[in-house]
Amino acid sequence: MTTAEPTGLATPAKTGPASPATAAKKPADSGGEGRTLNVFSHAFLVLWAVLAAGPLIWAFLSAFKSSGQILESPWSLPDTFTLDAFVRAWTKANIGRFTMNSLIVVVPSVLGTMLFGSMAAYVLARFEFPGNRFIYYLFVGGMTFPVIMAIVPLFFVLKNLSLLNTPQGLILVYIAYSLPFTTFFMTAFFRTLPGSIAEAAMIDGASHSRVFFQVMVPMAKPGLISIGIFNFLGQWNQFILPLSLNTEDPDSYLLTQGLATLAVSQGYKGDWSGLFAGLTIATLPVLVVYTVFQRQVQAGLTAGALK
Repeated sequence: MTTAEPTGLATPAKTGPASPATAAKKPADSGGEGRTLNVFSHAFLVLWAVLAAGPLIWAFLSAFKSSGQILESPWSLPDTFTLDAFVRAWTKANIGRFTMNSLIVVVPSVLGTMLFGSMAAYVLARFEFPGNRFIYYLFVGGMTFPVIMAIVPLFFVLKNLSLLNTPQGLILVYIAYSLPFTTFFMTAFFRTLPGSIAEAAMIDGASHSRVFFQVMVPMAKPGLISIGIFNFLGQWNQFILPLSLNTEDPDSYLLTQGLATLAVSQGYKGDWSGLFAGLTIATLPVLVVYTVFQRQVQAGLTAGALK
């Protein structure tokens, strides 16, 4: 007499570990999904790079063409690579003078913004006093105020101070324009820095100013470089403020004003290659600054985000 085999022996075979074929199939599927996602992300990055760099490359190549070739075959390569258009833009269109005027205004403005913004941020981040949060939110609210709404008051303030149509007036306005975001950014950055080092310096007899300039500022260098680059880009490309507050003398125009004037005048004269050469010259300082400091910009942003 034989004993019937228990029926429950078949159940573990169904619910047990997956067979080798099934186990090998799952990694293959996940690898296929990863490759599909990788291809999609790379295709998106290539499309984004073409959209971002394409107009810049086209303007750069058009600066080497004649005006006739730009109109007849705008997508072709230049017949000859000459610098005649750059020479005309630099000398006859006064792009060189406009560039120097922009440097005279933007460099002190960026330095002043960094100095006053970092000092205000350090006080707001490290010291508790009545009105601390109120002042901080005033700076935050300043970022939401459209600059176009401040043009008329700024015009009369500068006029009453005899600073209208002067580089000094534009420098003060640029500093005030950039100060809210700089203070907001650096306040968050100073809060992430360890306070024990500053306390040790104070115990050793260092004053508040010495602690700030010799201890905290070097520790905040990544954040200062990041916000300095943003301020340079914003102030270099600023158009509304100089257009409204610097209108009396054409020789004192900033680069954005000069390019706008060049675009209007070249529309009648037909020197399109000179116009594209002027645009290329205006873009070069921004590209150089960002290319040189791009690692510091990324390090500053990630340091502020991770700490």
